[in-house]
Order: sequence, then C-alpha cells, then structure tokens
Amino acid sequence: MCGRYGRRADKQRIAEWFRTRNTDVFNEEYYEINDIAFTPSFNIAPESTQPVVRLDHDTGERVLALMKWGLVPYWSKTTRAGFSSINARADKLTSSGAWREPWKHRRCLIPANFFYEWEPLTKDEEKKKISKPWAVSLPDDRLFAFGGIWDRWKGRDANNNELVLESFSIITTDPNELLEPFHNRCPLIIEPKDYARWLAPAEPSHLPIDLVRTWPAEEMKAWRVAKLQGNGPHLLEPFTDSPPTLLDGL
Repeated sequence: MCGRYGRRADKQRIAEWFRTRNTDVFNEEYYEINDIAFTPSFNIAPESTQPVVRLDHDTGERVLALMKWGLVPYWSKTTRAGFSSINARADKLTSSGAWREPWKHRRCLIPANFFYEWEPLTKDEEKKKISKPWAVSLPDDRLFAFGGIWDRWKGRDANNNELVLESFSIITTDPNELLEPFHNRCPLIIEPKDYARWLAPAEPSHLPIDLVRTWPAEEMKAWRVAKLQGNGPHLLEPFTDSPPTLLDGL
C-alpha cells in the first residue's frame, strides 16, 4: 500500500517534468489557490491537499490541480467516503463502485520523489510502540508519478451554497521482491513515456490496463529511516542506531 509519501519538487519543477500548462491557471470555482500545497513536503499524509496532474476537460491540456488525498466518490452523501480510499486496488478497478467510473474516465498522475513503508513488528515491539519506517525511491532519486484516479463530489452547505471537492486515490498493485517483506501491495508507478496514454480518454476496450503493473525491484532502493516526526529533509536520513534486519541479503 502507500500510506505516506514525499516530494522534493516544487511547483515549477513539477510543471516542467509533467509539461503542464501555466500552473497559475486554475478554475477558481473548484480550487482555492494555495501555493503552500505545492511546496516540497517530506511527510505527506492522507486527507491533505496535494498537486495532481490531470487533463483539462475543455482543452485536453495537462494541468495541475489541488486535490484531497482520499477519494470521495461523486455519489457519496457527504465529503467523507466512509471507507479507506487513499489507495485503490488494481484488481478492483473494474468491479468496485467507488473506482469503476474514475478508472474509465478520470485517471491522474501524482508527483512524488519517494514513499514510505513500515517493517512488520514483533508483538513485543508493538507493545513498546516501536516504529520501523523505510524510505523507498528510484535509484537516482528523480521525480516520478504514481498512477491514480480522481473524482469530483458536489453538494450543498447549510446555507445551500454549492460545495465542490476533488479528491484522488493512488492505485496499488502486487509488490516486487524488494517491497514484499513490507506489505502485499505497492503503489503503481507510471513511466514518463506512458504519461500521455495514461491520462488520455479511451474507449472501454482500450483502457491502459497494461500499464497497471509492478515496478521492477532492481529499479528501486529502500533504506531504514527514523520514526516519522515533523516534516523536513531529516526524515530521509538513514537510521543507523540498530542493525539492519528486513532487507539483509536482498
């Protein structure tokens, strides 16, 4: 799964990497401009507002949108999904009522430089509330994109004013050999050469299901870090106070 991730890239770097149009252009009916959401973050948590790359409905251009992490289906009665929606299982994309329509019509790319996974604990470690996070990135630490889906929820507040919320989920697949010791799921990563096809509208028979695949273990690296506290580059410093355990020999 993917429960925390981070991004070194700022607004300008994201726009350059994903070749989006002017990042100052937003539909103010849906977005509150907040440059804080575009600043580098080393501890991105669910429910936060993050930059997402999608296609503009009218022009077909790539644009940056600010969305909440944790998809709220358009049919939800409230702005809370009522179930865990930060990740969407790849094997449920065509069957789940929450994921089916976004998968068909609203795919997106989520900019990231790394994500975190947690080493399973012994019962004694759980009692002591020990945490063993690992950072995972591509070997050269470059910016990359999670494959995701998004949706738009509309409703009314107490004064009958229209409310609009756009939100996203990160798709997860089977883990590779590096990530299998942590969890039975891992986030989907899309290669740059496939960005256009991932985002493009397609007939049901031509949806990019072949791009939903596990990233090769040899094209990733993982290292133990300290307990995630605060937000800053210090979170990526290797943790060396205890001997390596999980990935020995890999």
